Amino acid sequence: MATERDIRRRVRSIRNIQQVTKAQQTISASKMRRAQAATLASRPYEEKLRTVLNDLAPHADVEVHPLLVRRPVQRSLVVLVTTDRGFVGALNANMVRAAVRFSDGLPATSWLAVGRKGVGQLRRLGRSAVAEFTGLGDRPTSTDTAPISAVLQEEFLSARVDEVYLAFTRFVNTMRQEPTVRRILPLEPEAEDIDALAPIQYLFEPDPETVLGAVLPRLIEVTVYQAVLENIASEHSARLIAMRNATDAAADLIQDLTLAANKARQTRITKEMLEIASGAEALSKG
Repeated sequence: MATERDIRRRVRSIRNIQQVTKAQQTISASKMRRAQAATLASRPYEEKLRTVLNDLAPHADVEVHPLLVRRPVQRSLVVLVTTDRGFVGALNANMVRAAVRFSDGLPATSWLAVGRKGVGQLRRLGRSAVAEFTGLGDRPTSTDTAPISAVLQEEFLSARVDEVYLAFTRFVNTMRQEPTVRRILPLEPEAEDIDALAPIQYLFEPDPETVLGAVLPRLIEVTVYQAVLENIASEHSARLIAMRNATDAAADLIQDLTLAANKARQTRITKEMLEIASGAEALSKG
């Protein structure tokens, strides 16, 4: 049985850990608010680019731009977006599990890993990646994510893959983050209710095909950048929850250990009193 001194020493150790988790919780809360603001601010930009694609598609030949060309699917590329650091609960494990389960339904799959945790998971699973990107930081720019979109576009345009999927954790709110897998290549205009749209006739200069050629690569870049921002916001939210749970668990454990230490102290005092009483009785009989 642990002595009172051992229990007190363990309480001090857990209290030190609690201070660290509480500090991490405060840091994650600050970073989460900043990441959440960046994510929500960039969503309308991506949505507007997709609206432009939907407006251009009826006026352009989809075979003109190679990013719109659909081929028989023989091999797919999955861009797996995870975090560089841990202490995020099951965030990365859920994302990797969802991506691997999705890839099992594809004819053949190659991978592009973003984040150290995804790189490590793919290596442990024996799945090689065509490229690996790490160290994007907490506040990446579109310049930081541009090489990712360049690689996946090159893989598609060179016909090494016939479709590209983006796997990332979508930020919903602080308590909820959803593993998401969506196809980004070949690009396809979203279905719209024609009757609900305003009867507007657009004029494109110099022509719809040229405008598409400028918009489509930019749309891919923005889509990848948005996915990275969503993942960062999810990361800080998951770390906030994990650190808060760890802090609460430490408080509960400290309470239990303090109670155990008090019981051990009471037992020690009772034992000492019995020894004193027994000694006094022995002296009186002597």
